Amino acid sequence: MSFSTRRVRHDTRFRRATVKSAENLTPRMVRILLHSDDLEGFTSLGFDDHVRLFFPQPGTILPIPQPGERGLIWPDPQPSNRDYTPRRFNADLLELTIDFVIHETGIASDWAASAKPGDVIGVGGPRGSFILEGAPDWQLLMGDETALPAIGRRVEELAAGTKATAVIEVEDEREEQHFETRAELQTIWLHRNKSQSLSTYLEQVELPGGEGFVFFAAEAGMVAAARERFARLGLPSDSLKAANYWRKGTADAHEH
Repeated sequence: MSFSTRRVRHDTRFRRATVKSAENLTPRMVRILLHSDDLEGFTSLGFDDHVRLFFPQPGTILPIPQPGERGLIWPDPQPSNRDYTPRRFNADLLELTIDFVIHETGIASDWAASAKPGDVIGVGGPRGSFILEGAPDWQLLMGDETALPAIGRRVEELAAGTKATAVIEVEDEREEQHFETRAELQTIWLHRNKSQSLSTYLEQVELPGGEGFVFFAAEAGMVAAARERFARLGLPSDSLKAANYWRKGTADAHEH
C-alpha cells in the first residue's frame, strides 16, 4: 500500500469557549469539554493539530483581543497561553474536547485541575494540519502521556483493518486509557514506576516490512533520539512525524 503526507493551512481565528464539564480520566489526566457558538466553522483535520489556549488571570474575565497584521493584539497584560491537541470535536453540538496532563505546577495544568462548568477560556487555531493520506502497511504511534490525546485520536479515527501499534510511557497502570477503535491495534504501556521507558524501548524497536508510518511525540531530547534511531533503521524521513511536546529543564515546560 502507499501513502503520502501534506500540510494544510487554516485561517486563524480567536474564539471564546465555556467549560461544559470536567472529568478525571486518570489521576493525572483531566478531560475538559468546551462549548461555544464561536466554534461554528472550527476545523481540525489532523490528529496532532494544535490549538492555542488562552487562560484568564485568576479572578479576572478573559479580555477580547483585536486582530493585527502579525496576530492578535491583547490589552496589557496578555493572558498566558499554551498549545494543546484537539482530542475530539463535535460540529453538530459545537463541542471541543481537550485532555490536560496534570503536572505539579503550570499555568494550564493549574487551570485544568480546578476548571468547573461556566469557566471561560480562549481558543486560537489550529493554524494548520498535518494530513496522512492513503494506507500505510502499518503504523507505529509512540509517546509519553503528553502524546496520549494525539495517539488516542489517531487510533479512534483509523479505518477497520488498519494495522497499528501504540507504545505509550506513563507513570503507572492507573494512567492507562482504553481506546475505541476499528483498527487492529496493539497497545504497549510502559510504566515509569517499573523502570520502563521510551528510551529503552527505542533501543530495541524494529520495524515491520512494507511501507509504514511512525508518529513520535515526547520530550525534545527523546524526540531527537527517536529521529536518530529511526534513521538508522532505514525509515524514510517523510514516513516519520516527530514532535517536541515539551522540553526538560524549562520552567512551565509541559503542554498538552
